[in-house]
Amino acid sequence: MTQPRSVLVVGGGAAGNAVTILLRRAGVAVDLIEAKDDWNATAGSGITLQGNALRVLRELGVWDQVEASGFGFGSVGIVSPDGAVLHAADDLRTGGDDLPATVGIQRPHLQQILIGAVRSSGASVRLGTTAHLVDQDANGVLVRLSDGSEQRYDLVIAADGLGSATRAAIGITAVPEPTGMAIWRVAAPRPAGVTRADLAYGGPAYIAGYCPTSDTTLYAFVVEANRDRAAIPAESYADEMRRLASAYGGFWPEITEHITDPAQVNYTWFDRMLVEGSWHRGRVVLIGDAAHCCPPTLAQGAALSLEDAWVLAQLLTGSDVWDDALFQAYFERRVARVRPVVEASVQIGQWQLDGVRDADVPGVMGRTMAMLRQLP
Repeated sequence: MTQPRSVLVVGGGAAGNAVTILLRRAGVAVDLIEAKDDWNATAGSGITLQGNALRVLRELGVWDQVEASGFGFGSVGIVSPDGAVLHAADDLRTGGDDLPATVGIQRPHLQQILIGAVRSSGASVRLGTTAHLVDQDANGVLVRLSDGSEQRYDLVIAADGLGSATRAAIGITAVPEPTGMAIWRVAAPRPAGVTRADLAYGGPAYIAGYCPTSDTTLYAFVVEANRDRAAIPAESYADEMRRLASAYGGFWPEITEHITDPAQVNYTWFDRMLVEGSWHRGRVVLIGDAAHCCPPTLAQGAALSLEDAWVLAQLLTGSDVWDDALFQAYFERRVARVRPVVEASVQIGQWQLDGVRDADVPGVMGRTMAMLRQLP
């Protein structure tokens, strides 16, 4: 690059943190702002990271920390509602043969690892801060921050999630749409026999599953048809999840006895969204959940967001010219990979909603994962 560049990253989740780390490594001046004062450092239960996510985390220089904090495994079990193992299949190593197929990790631990890497990168970080796009031209964007300061940036990267205010501010009207399913999640102690993810289909829920997240923890989840969130009091969350989970056998009774604190139970609808045409307007570009989202039926949400950051950083640091052609190339490279994942994730859930018993779920999963093994 022939001249210093300045970038504002809006949002400190996986995508925003990752692109900040990569741009700082290349010498780009980066300001990262995050609306929440705590930088989401304690939120969430667990997360499943497929190999293609691990590949990006290794590029970020945090793989050793993720490996030490999480729990790696190479297969997924299909069990009956009573806990009997029906089938165990090896997962494809989508990040390459030198990385595990899958790592489960407590979501706050992953966030804290990424926060540490952002801090070490030398980026300027402002928490509890939002941005208003005042004006932009062909060369940059004038931004007013919620603290009243104004600054001009060469580029604004919108990584502010599903409800991205930046996406709406630049006139992109796409919004997440419910798919008809919802998920209950909770962190719990890991029974000694849980050494991989197991999924039970049937019973009172569409799916009841768990994933180890460390030597001592796991996160458990139950997927059902979505309900009116306003009709479920927050203080009943533990009771509701425990009621659903109590119908399952195997390791579930040991897990269920720890579902007691409603504040530790998360209830979320499944959404889908894919911004079409382009992921930018002028010098403002979307990444991660601000550009696309899908149900976690393939556990690819975080992975796709991390890949967005990696690809955009490659293009930005590899070119002296930041223009529409570069941002459109980013979109076209990513949408060809993201679209099949969004469609497959939604299709798998729809088959369950429709009660299709002969659906080719293994085939869809296999084809999608084989595509994701290729570099983004």
